[in-house]
Amino acid sequence: MLEQNFKQNKLHFELLDQLFEVERKLEKIQEENSITRNLNKMKNIFENLNSNSSGADGFTYHDPIGEQYNETRLDLEASIAGNSTENLIVTEVIKPIIRYKSGGSTLIARKGVVVVESKNTK
Repeated sequence: MLEQNFKQNKLHFELLDQLFEVERKLEKIQEENSITRNLNKMKNIFENLNSNSSGADGFTYHDPIGEQYNETRLDLEASIAGNSTENLIVTEVIKPIIRYKSGGSTLIARKGVVVVESKNTK
């Protein structure tokens, strides 16, 4: 479910986008352990932004790279690379999916922006 009242969290989304980018770049570095620990702490802060006695409420992001895509997905905005529209998979993530977790439920706070391509053309 996509909620419109997350528009005021644009700065949070921009920070989460930057965390996502740093995390992707870290995958290419060999000695990333200490930086990864700091990134995980920052992600934990976002996950617990509105913590109270009833539980943790906050934002998380999800990297959908490699996942199947079809037009019924509500959590992604996709650009199709190539001519085929069959057996589409996410080949590039421009912006991750941002979700808001509250209690036991999760809402889509912002759709991910991706490029998809047919498995058949690879």
